Amino acid sequence: MFRYWKSIALSSPNNRFFVCVSKHLRFSTAATSTPFDISETEDFCPSCIIQIKDLLRKSHHDCGAGLYVLDLIDRGSLECDRSLYNMLLKKCTQLKKIKEGRIVHAHIFGSAFRDDLVMQNTILNMYAKCGSLDDARKLFDEMPVKDMVTWTALITGYSQNDQPEDAVSLFPQMLRCGLKPNQFTLSSVLKASGAVSSDKYGTQVHAFCLKYGYDRNVYVGSSLLDMYARFDQMDNAWLTFNWLESKNEVSWNALIAGYARKNEGDKALRMFMEMLRAGFEPTHFTYSSIFTALASTGSLEQGKWVHAHVIKSGGELIAFVGNTLLDMYAKSGDIEDAKKVFNRLLKRDVVSWNSMLTGYAQHGLGKEAVRWFEEMLKNGITPNEITFLCVLTACSHAGLLDEGQRYFKFMKRYNVEPQEAHYVTIVDLLGRAGLLDQAEKFLREMPIEPTAAVWGALLGACRMYKNMELGTYAAERIFELDPHDSGPHVLLANIYASSGRLNDAARVRKMMKESGVKKEPACSWVETKNAVHMFVANDDAHPQREEIHKMWGQISEKIKRIGYVPDTSHVLFYADQQEREAKLQLHSEKLALAFALISMPPGSTIQIKKNIRVCGDCHSAFKFASKVLERDIIVRDTNRFHHFHGGSCSCGDYW
Repeated sequence: MFRYWKSIALSSPNNRFFVCVSKHLRFSTAATSTPFDISETEDFCPSCIIQIKDLLRKSHHDCGAGLYVLDLIDRGSLECDRSLYNMLLKKCTQLKKIKEGRIVHAHIFGSAFRDDLVMQNTILNMYAKCGSLDDARKLFDEMPVKDMVTWTALITGYSQNDQPEDAVSLFPQMLRCGLKPNQFTLSSVLKASGAVSSDKYGTQVHAFCLKYGYDRNVYVGSSLLDMYARFDQMDNAWLTFNWLESKNEVSWNALIAGYARKNEGDKALRMFMEMLRAGFEPTHFTYSSIFTALASTGSLEQGKWVHAHVIKSGGELIAFVGNTLLDMYAKSGDIEDAKKVFNRLLKRDVVSWNSMLTGYAQHGLGKEAVRWFEEMLKNGITPNEITFLCVLTACSHAGLLDEGQRYFKFMKRYNVEPQEAHYVTIVDLLGRAGLLDQAEKFLREMPIEPTAAVWGALLGACRMYKNMELGTYAAERIFELDPHDSGPHVLLANIYASSGRLNDAARVRKMMKESGVKKEPACSWVETKNAVHMFVANDDAHPQREEIHKMWGQISEKIKRIGYVPDTSHVLFYADQQEREAKLQLHSEKLALAFALISMPPGSTIQIKKNIRVCGDCHSAFKFASKVLERDIIVRDTNRFHHFHGGSCSCGDYW
């Protein structure tokens, strides 16, 4: 049966077919009908059923419009209408087919819809969603009439394609046109405001949110708190979160991610548990933020609990969640579980391989890192600058001099340009090996001007080998480049102290005081029964301080019997030998170890974290302690993990 309809567009229930009926086309919605296939000489088709997947079929010949559907319109077999154009633009947007989108745009330009505002907004949105911001801006500038949808589409496009300054600059222009922003406009502007250098734009947009009554809107509010979180203004983010009339997964995720970025793992975990109690289901972004936060604090037990929650909820280890999970295990001292996670990933990308390389480097497993790197290359994974930084760091920490120098040359093969961090690792590699002259020569011949970090690597090597002359020179260069960094001052004082030149060490400390340079207080912490206990040197604030001091006294006596001799060169002030030895026994990591022995079950592995590098005397004491206590002790400092077992350390004293 034939019907003479102007134009109609239908979909089958399963959305598989798009049916176009022109003046001479038979109407049919049968799911079993075959796709249209009109020969080039036909003026009309008795039955024309177009599958959705065929909407963007190319023209049969170069002389066509570019798309077969548009050829049908040009020949008069189909009569174009708004719904057909919208369907084509929607398909181009979904599939990011920018070339086909331009073809549709050109066809619309020659149709009756050329000046249609709604159609132009749809085209602009297509360009913006496909990342073609130049095309979007060109169309925007050419449009004689613009409404709120027009401005919002372009602002959103800039915001979502890493051009936040352009998005922010459009907002006041839109206001000057007398247009009132909606929730979508404000959300996009706030997202862009969180990516620019200053928070002044975000606070101004916040004022508009208050003015137009959107501050309690869950979508605008979520963007607002995310903006504050990105500027580390967590108090404002928290207030914004509490002010929301209702909350969704996005608002919870924004708050949790903010705490994660600030390395506040305890707060991120607390918000996660409150999110669960409120009845919200965590997303992949939630888990990724939590694992990142827990990795920064090395909270292994909490990390295992969250991992168990992922498994119970049926979540899969997709790339970025799996990568943050294995990173959490590696940075929490459990490299074996990190490897198990890697093996279970649904898809392994360069980030996955880099995360394992980082873990091996931090654990001092240089040879394993080298094997892993070679396996990565065999699997066809192209290394990037982070890959090379990881493997070079691993070689430096393990004393693999030849391998490190070879991999540094490898960077040219993969067109990876060395950055400051790569040069630092090579200076560190040569310096740790005792090749101070070569390290200095490499430093001076670098194609970039040596930075404070590069000189710092040389200074660290001079501390290791007690080279006062070169160490003093390196320290002076750092004082010029970064006079407020306390690290070089402390290293130089250590060089003097270890050589018995306590007056010079005192002079450096005095210089620090006069310059207002403050050393970061050393602290160590240990996790027991889901509680974190923190200690500083000479700590007398802990409620169990008497038990702690008594326990360490017992350990000290035992390890002295088997060879431990306190290294008083690590005490930087002038005092008699007895007083200096007493000060050594109250270092924060020793107090943390004594507390762990009191609080943890016999035989369990003890994990201690420290905010600065573990001192040489504590490193020696822990080796002896692992032997007399018959306990594994893991210490994570700012540089690496030290696994103490049976009287030795995983670093092989090469640290």
